[in-house]
Amino acid sequence: MNTVNKDRIEKAYPDYKHPIEKAFQTGQAHIFSWWSEITPAEKLHLLEQISLIDFTLLQKLFHESFISASDTFRKNLQPPPIIGIPENITEKKAAEKAKQVGEDSLRNGEIAILTVAGGQGTRLGIDGPKGMLPISPINKKSIFQLHAEKICALQTKYNAMFPWYIMTSETNDNDTKEFFCSNKFFGLDQQRVYFFTQRMIPAVDMNGKILMNTKSNIVMSPNGHGGTILALQERNIINDMKERGIKHIFYHQVDNVLIKMADPVFIGYHLKDGAEVSSKVVKKRSPEEKVGVIVSLDGHLHVVEYSELSQEDKYAKNNDGTLKYNAGNIAIHIFSIAFLEKLFQMETYLPYHIATKKVPFIDLNGNLITPKENNAIKFETFIFDVLKHVKKGVLMEVVRKEEFSPVKNAEGDDSPAMAQQDMVNLFGKWLRKAGVAIPKDSNDNVKGFIEINPCFAFDEEDLIKNVAKDLEFRGFLNL
Repeated sequence: MNTVNKDRIEKAYPDYKHPIEKAFQTGQAHIFSWWSEITPAEKLHLLEQISLIDFTLLQKLFHESFISASDTFRKNLQPPPIIGIPENITEKKAAEKAKQVGEDSLRNGEIAILTVAGGQGTRLGIDGPKGMLPISPINKKSIFQLHAEKICALQTKYNAMFPWYIMTSETNDNDTKEFFCSNKFFGLDQQRVYFFTQRMIPAVDMNGKILMNTKSNIVMSPNGHGGTILALQERNIINDMKERGIKHIFYHQVDNVLIKMADPVFIGYHLKDGAEVSSKVVKKRSPEEKVGVIVSLDGHLHVVEYSELSQEDKYAKNNDGTLKYNAGNIAIHIFSIAFLEKLFQMETYLPYHIATKKVPFIDLNGNLITPKENNAIKFETFIFDVLKHVKKGVLMEVVRKEEFSPVKNAEGDDSPAMAQQDMVNLFGKWLRKAGVAIPKDSNDNVKGFIEINPCFAFDEEDLIKNVAKDLEFRGFLNL
């Protein structure tokens, strides 16, 4: 570790004078400790990194991380109003009316699709973005291809174009773009597929010092899924959407293979109620399921994370014996452009949360250390924090087995194998409604393999219209 001469660095690289000064002013001069040892290319890389860091914000976030959050709001929690799964004639008529409103909006080209796809597939055994994972039951199409085909089907069904905005991370942005290019954008017009990255923020140690994992590289992390909203503003994407006549954004995460893309019923309820933000929810599997729940807090929608919910609230019951706080957040939302524009006028609309993690780093001697205990603080924003600014919101319950199957783990729950079975089971359900006999095993799973291209049938209604009346299932069906 060497003595750092700020003036000499600034003189050699005058274009980076301001961020160099900010690094020194905020007590982060140690990031230049190995300046005399690194190559010119490595120096430029480090300077590029620091030019993107808001050192004042980082200092503020670290000091604020010691202010503990109050739990006094817990007593004000209430279950939120939810549009339930339609069961009787009245509810089914309401859903049909909402669908008509949503379909009108789709035909008018008012909806954009926004997919959050910043994650890597490392835990799933692939070296690349999670969206590249081969997942479909028979043809092994990637998750990205499944989403692309649903958008293609939507465009044909409603005779309209739906721009697709994909938020990547610095880690996987190039790989994602190359994957789309090599697959010719899966038949979509590449001029209507837009990639953008979220902001990265340094990880710091328990003393607030920026961590480095080489002598020329700062440890950076994505700023959380709330970074999607921040990026819409910072990258001027909202204005691009408005120029294309977009009024509402359909938001989802890349790993949900059952996503009902731009669901017209959901869009319809959002529009009919004049909502600013709408969210889909599912019933929790059990009180202990590790999923955030949407509640009502002082008249506003609010997401309480699994770890924040008290044991009493986790197990609280309604009079009919159902869980009181049962609206599981599945990260499917609609955002009104007009609401986001109002949000962007606020000085601070998304607070940062801290997460303590184990992060490899180099010590004062330049040796790489792999910690056994948490040694770092990462700062993240959560998209659902915008809910406190929402005056009018809609929650719509959906059937988990029909709309929510995320791929997060290599095995067990939320694994690729489970996602494939969930797809087969959904297609089997559609076929039964169309009058095709589909056998089940003792676990209520379809016996056999089924895959249905969205361009053949986007949903159950399409399948009933398009499938051959004399179709027989013999254990394998690829439509």
